[in-house]
Amino acid sequence: MSGPSSMRTPLARVRNLGSSHSGTKDFWRQRLTAVAMTLLIVPVLVVVLMLGRSNQAGAAQTLGSLPIAIIMLLFIIASTWHMKIGMQIVVEDYVHSEKLKLACVIANNFFCIAVALSSIYAILKLSSGV
Repeated sequence: MSGPSSMRTPLARVRNLGSSHSGTKDFWRQRLTAVAMTLLIVPVLVVVLMLGRSNQAGAAQTLGSLPIAIIMLLFIIASTWHMKIGMQIVVEDYVHSEKLKLACVIANNFFCIAVALSSIYAILKLSSGV
C-alpha cells in the first residue's frame, strides 16, 4: 500500500502518522486510560459504597486516608484524560467549521483541566486534613 501510488510522503510512511500527525498517539493514550480506569473501577466502587453508608465526617475520614486518596487521584487523572481525548476526537470528526472546531477543542481542554484540578484539590484537601 505504500508503493508509488501512495499519497503519503516518505517521512510520513516512516513515522506511520496519519494526516493529523497524532491519531496513533491518541488511540493508544485512550486505550491506556481505559485500561487504567478498568483496573481502578473496583476499588473506586468500593470507596463509593463505603461513602454511601457514612455521614460527612466519616466520608472525610475515608477520603482522607492515603491509599484511598491515591486510588481516587489516579482514577480522576485517568478519567479526565480519557474524557479529554474522547471529546476531542468527537469534535474533530463531527464539527466541520474550523473556527467552531477550534473553539470546541479549547473549551474541552479548559473544561477537562477544571474538572481534574478541582477534583484533585478536593481530594488533596481532604487527605491533608485541612
